[in-house]
This record gives sequence, structure tokens and C-alpha cells, in this order.
Amino acid sequence: MQMPHPLTRDLVLIGGGHAHALVLRAWGMDPLPGARLTVINPGPTAPYTGMLPGHVAGHYGRDELEIDLVRLCRHAGARLILDRAIGIDRARREVLLEGRGPVAYDVASIDVGITAEMDLPGFAKHAIGAKPLDRFAARWRDFLERVETGQTVEVAVIGGGVAGVELSMAMAHALRALGAEPEVTVIEAGPDISGVGPGARKKLKKAMADLGVSLRTDAKVTHITAEAVHVEAGKPVPAALCVGAAGAIPHDWIDRTDLPLHEGFIEVGPDLGVVGDTHLFAVGDCAYMAADPRPKAGVFAVRAAPVLRDNLRAALSGGRRRRFKPQRNYLKLISLGARQAMAEKFGLTFSGAYMWRWKDRIDRAFMDRLSDLPVMEAPAVPREAALGLPELLRGAPLCGGCGAKVGGGVLQNALMGIDAAQGDVITGAGDDAAVLRQPGGGYQVISTDHLRAFVEDPAVMARISVNHALGDVWSMGAHPQVGLASIILPRMSPALQARTLAEITQEAGAALADAGAQLVGGHTTMGAELTIGLAVTGARDDPPITHAGARPGDRLILTRPIGSGVILAGDMQGKAKGREVAGLLHMMAQGQGEAARILNRAHAMTDVTGFGLAGHLSAICKASCVDATLWHEAIPLYDGARRLSQAGVASTLMPANRGDATVEGADDPLLYDPQTAGGLLAAVPDEEAERLLAALKEAGCEAAIIGQLAEGTGRLFLK
Repeated sequence: MQMPHPLTRDLVLIGGGHAHALVLRAWGMDPLPGARLTVINPGPTAPYTGMLPGHVAGHYGRDELEIDLVRLCRHAGARLILDRAIGIDRARREVLLEGRGPVAYDVASIDVGITAEMDLPGFAKHAIGAKPLDRFAARWRDFLERVETGQTVEVAVIGGGVAGVELSMAMAHALRALGAEPEVTVIEAGPDISGVGPGARKKLKKAMADLGVSLRTDAKVTHITAEAVHVEAGKPVPAALCVGAAGAIPHDWIDRTDLPLHEGFIEVGPDLGVVGDTHLFAVGDCAYMAADPRPKAGVFAVRAAPVLRDNLRAALSGGRRRRFKPQRNYLKLISLGARQAMAEKFGLTFSGAYMWRWKDRIDRAFMDRLSDLPVMEAPAVPREAALGLPELLRGAPLCGGCGAKVGGGVLQNALMGIDAAQGDVITGAGDDAAVLRQPGGGYQVISTDHLRAFVEDPAVMARISVNHALGDVWSMGAHPQVGLASIILPRMSPALQARTLAEITQEAGAALADAGAQLVGGHTTMGAELTIGLAVTGARDDPPITHAGARPGDRLILTRPIGSGVILAGDMQGKAKGREVAGLLHMMAQGQGEAARILNRAHAMTDVTGFGLAGHLSAICKASCVDATLWHEAIPLYDGARRLSQAGVASTLMPANRGDATVEGADDPLLYDPQTAGGLLAAVPDEEAERLLAALKEAGCEAAIIGQLAEGTGRLFLK
């Protein structure tokens, strides 16, 4: 079997800025063999600067504005770490993160943009910076919702440059579209609008006046309160929303590093490399080019991307670096609120609806470059092959997680030859975990599980793998004790082995500790791909909860949504949205110890994993000799699961699950969707169900009562 190239160097991109997004696209088309690529960004998407005013004005939806970093990273074969960088240890070559351990690099690039969070009394509490864009866009959407309920519409924008003026007109237009009479004021410390020539300034003032936007110049802000922006020698400016857009402010964490800085921005040379450091690069608004200083504008980051991509490859492979030569004059396209825009270059200005159409085409073309990505295809079918191979290859690529399990029917047949429980073994194959009688009294449960990686991040996979394995212990009402890890790494250099194992053991140990257990060792080897498994044990004084014991009249409680299999399959196929994938990963990384404690007296319980909701519920019904009726509308779903399922996306295990369990009544493929780190499914007394549900929700579970049991023979119904 042809193995992938061994991994030898770590490339880390800090931030999801425009240049890094373009590098990711190019990397996916032509990756550097031996390099492992990591992207660190606080969220799964990054807003595109050029379309923000159009989004604020209401011309673009949220999805049109956002660069989907999850899809880009999947295309590039990169891992995406959803966290915030807070420092760099250049001596150890590590990026320090807010929410997890450091990430090592051999070569790294910084593209985190700038902020507009101003150092003014009251700003942090009562105002919002126009950058970071995602935070501002979210605050603006919340403000519009409040305006629709009758809240006051006064808006103040601090900063009379192009960004502040453009945003003020966009906000005024959006407020008018809601039927409100906007009161928008731009506050500028200087004598006039800055950043443009006299002709453009004149046209901007007219456009602002047409929208009812006021301009206060020579106004220095002193402080901000909940109701107003206060200025020297003048009346306060009323403001239910205050937006900071005065200049480019570097991120404070960069100032705390030992990086070479110019007024808080990272100094880079002509090759975009950090001055004096051959392992670091910086690009975009967070960088300062001493040889060719330029304004903070997205056009330079876009133009720098091809040079950055080539120089990153050169730094990783020992090649020669290119010089970046930014243009001296560039086209400024400024939105004017409505579907109008103004262009300025070489002192000449043009404005009108045709300028908006031109700007719109440019912006959409940029976003199309980052969203029109090749989709994973099944391997080509050989001309001559053994019988059965063409049918397998024509199917969807093998899923990760529980979507890669062997079908339940095949597994059940294989287990038929295992001897029945004897000696200290009370129950063996057939339930969630084996149950052993402890010599000193009480019971111990033991289980094992492993997952084929479905994301490139070993740390995330480690935490999810722990919670997935512990599902068997929790579902039996036992307290987790220890975990033994079994880890298969893809081929990599000793340095990368050490880094990867450190991340896995740190996160696996932390996840077990969160559950009250301990990581006590394990086994490692190298193979074709990352796989993480655990053998886990748990203890319980009373007999563990099993599949048997459910009674007619019991209600069914599910502690988590379903649909993880279809979302992971959609992610592989490039059809899932980044926010959907990120939300799912976040849920799977959470433990369920508190939910298990609340459901500790359930009549029967299981965790919903590879065989889907129908398969695992069928196991309870057959063991307890009851029928189950599921209430279709009550079953919680992960965001995006229904959309993807209706589009024909399905996990590779779903057909086998459908064949192993039958649900009568309305059909829903998601009932057979294999779950990874899925929820607990408990049969509880009817009179206790609402109280238990309330306790679960108070504990933060997305739990629901999804059906009820009745006398029967193990049949499932959906209504």
C-alpha cells in the first residue's frame, strides 16, 4: 500500500486573514510534501473586509460575508485550531493559546489583522470596535433586532476616515430600510474626512448628508457612557450604539511579545519575513514593511498572498525567497450606503450605481475563489479488479469516527461464538460494556473504543475519543476510573511524534480528569492515519444499568442532538458549513458525567453511537421486551443535519444501520445516522421524566424527551 509522505516540518498560520485564506487555497492545490499545516483562529469563519459595509447595509447575508475556514482547511489538508493566540515563545518556537497548550512550529506566519478597540474611558463597556469584524457584525445584528422592537436609533461612529464614513452610511441606510429615522453622527478629531482627496471628500459629504449622517470635526472624545459619547468643548453625542473606527490599532498581545515592532506592528522585510527571525513571517494589517510602508488596506494582503505562499515553502524546504513589491497607488472603492459606490485613484473620482456593480463583482469574485473548491472524489475504479471492488469504490469515501464502524449485523454474527459470562464476569458481549464483580463488593465495568480521525487536530480527536469511550461507562451509571490509550500516528519525524503525542496525552488526560478518572498509560505505533482508542473502566456500588430493565410507560430522554454522522460526511465532501462543523466538534468535546449522574436511576440506558438512534433504541427494546414510539418533532438535531440529509449526504455506515433496525411509520434517514460521542438515551419513569429533563437542561445539556415505551416485542414506531 502506498503510504503518504512522512511529516517532518510544522507550518503554523496564526489568524485567518485574507492572505492566509489565499495561501490555504493555493496549498490545497499543491501542498508541500512533508509539511503539516495548522491554522489558528478564534472562530470557524473570517469576515471579508470588502463586503462588511454591504452586510451592514443589508445587501449581503451573513454567509456571503464570511470566509469558511473549516472548508478551506479541509481542502488544504490542514488542521484548524479554534482558539485565540496570546503570545509567541520564539526560543521554543511555540504559539501560546488562550484555551489550550502551546502549538509548536518550525515556520509560522501571522495574519491577525488589527482591532479598533480604543483606549478610552468607558469604551470597553459601552462601545464596540469596527474590527475585529466578526464581533462588530454580531453586535450590529443585535442592535438591528432591538431597533425593530422600538429602541432608540442614535448611532455614533468615532473616526472620520474612510472606514468610519463608509460604516456610518451603511448603518443609516439599514436603519432607514427598517422604517426608522436614523440619527448617525461621525466624530472626527481632525478638521475633515481623512484618507481621501478633495474631490472624494466632497462626494462623501454629499452622500452622508443625503442619508442624514452628521459629521462633527475637531471633536476629541473624552469618555463614553451608556447613552452618549462625550467630547471636549461640545455637547455629548447621543448614542445607543457607539462604534470605534479611528485608525488601526494593533492587538495588545503582539505588544507583549519580543517581536520587532514599529508602533505596535510587526516589522517585516521585503520577503515578508519578520526582521531578524528566519522562522517567522507576518502579513496584512498587523505587519509593517519598513522598506515600503503602505496604508492599512486589504488590497496589499491579497497581493502579498502568492509571495507569502512561495516564501513559506522556501523556508520549509531551504529554497530562495521572493521579494514583495506592493503597488504605490491602489484603487479605493467605497460603499455609499445604498447600492451606490465611489471609486478614487490618482485623485480622480467616479460614483454611481455602476461603481457599486463593479465593486460587487470584484468582491464576489474574491469570495468565489475561496468557496469554489474541489470536492473529495472516490478512488478511480481499476479496469481489472476482483469481484465486488468496483461497487465499494463507487461508494462514498470512508467516513471517520463511528461512520467507519463495521455494521451491527456483521458484528453480532462475529460475537455469537464468544462464551457466555462466567466466574467474575456478569455480562460480556452484547451490552455497552462488560460487567465484572469486584472481590471487595460492588461492580466494575470495562470497555474499549477507538476512532478513525475525522479532523486533523490530534488534541481535539483525543478529547472526543475519551468522551466517546467513556459513553459506555456513563451509560451504565458507573464512575470512570482509568483509561489506557492506544494511539496510531501517521508516519512522521521524531520531533513531530513528540509534539503530537504531547498534545494527545495532555488533552486525553485532561478529559479523563474532568470525568474523575486518570490516564495511566497505553500503547503507540505508526500506521497509515491517526487513530485514537481507549480502554476504560468504571465502578458502581449497585448493579450497573443495562439495556434490560425498561418498562412500559417509561419516557425516553436523549441528552444530545443526533446528526453527527451526516455532518462529518458533509464536511468530507465539502458540503457542510464551517459553523455547523465547529458546533458539532464543540459538543462532542464535552463530557457527559453530569448527565449520567442525573440519570443514575434510569431503568435502562445506552449511549447513542455507531448504530444510530434506531439501532441503540432497538437494543433496549429487544432486551426489555417493549415497543418504542419516537416523536419525530421532539428529536433534537445538530444544526445543518437536516439540510445535509435532504441533500442526499449520508455516512458510509448508514445503509448498514438501516438494514439492522427497522422503524415503522414515517421514514427519516437521520434515525440511522451513526453518532460519535453521542448522547445518552435513558428509559425513565413517566412521573420522573419532566423533573429529570429540567435538571439536565439546568446542567447545560441539549436534552429532550423523544418518545415513550409500551408493552411489545421490540418494535420501533415513528410518529
